[in-house]
Amino acid sequence: MPLNVKVSQITSNKDYVNIENISDSMKKFIVTVEDKRFYSHNGIDISSILGSVIGNLSAGYYKYGGSTITQQLAKNMYFSNEKNITRKIAEMFTAFKIEREYSKDEILEMYLNQIYFGEGYYGINAASYGYFSASPSDLTKYQSSLLAGIPQSPSLYNLKTKNRAMSNRYSRVLKNLVENKDITLEEAKKFEEYYKTS
Repeated sequence: MPLNVKVSQITSNKDYVNIENISDSMKKFIVTVEDKRFYSHNGIDISSILGSVIGNLSAGYYKYGGSTITQQLAKNMYFSNEKNITRKIAEMFTAFKIEREYSKDEILEMYLNQIYFGEGYYGINAASYGYFSASPSDLTKYQSSLLAGIPQSPSLYNLKTKNRAMSNRYSRVLKNLVENKDITLEEAKKFEEYYKTS
């Protein structure tokens, strides 16, 4: 299916949310956590790919993906979750095409409307209302930090039960946000404490 037709299908969904109606914290945090060089690469991040190759060799199996936000969007549009080199190459070429034809904000907007946040919530609108009974525009920094950690492995990270995997993941997310100066260390401590007690 041509890219413009696929994009039209995505953006015509009744739950689709324009980027202006997504909180700044959500947009900023998802980029920091998922693809911190999103605004500087052309669809693939060579540094991230090399890091994932080294990580996979160390682990002895395919563990780290190294995919950019654009690659993840391409995968969600056209490909299965099967992990093989042929699919990965096709995904990269599709990512290049998306980057040529759409702006970074358009790509981020589509991505946030496509990704799975667990618990049956596809897209930022469903996740915002499903987890917090809030619109995407009203997501707080704390809520955004929680959601930003889920897409890496939504079947593993359970926000509702706060399982051990989610707790560990959330600690890493907060560390990344502090390192990127998206939140202060004091905010991170406050968020982690609230996560534990709420």
